[in-house]
Amino acid sequence: MAMDSATIEEMILKAIPDATIRIEDLRSDGEHYAAYVESPSFVGKSRVAQHKMVFDAMGDKMGGDLHALALQTSLPKQE
Repeated sequence: MAMDSATIEEMILKAIPDATIRIEDLRSDGEHYAAYVESPSFVGKSRVAQHKMVFDAMGDKMGGDLHALALQTSLPKQE
């Protein structure tokens, strides 16, 4: 069963409310996505810890409804 990008964004925002998120459906199949997540919550966390926060937000959907999620995380840009 496929997921839509709005559901993915909603799940991430529920776990990381201060995130700015962009989702791309890589194959237009609802199963292979790329997520670009920027959040102040990532400050002081390793890249692995940042990715874990996002994957944890997806819960049991990873590997089930959502086959693949290419992930890029970042901190907000300082101006």
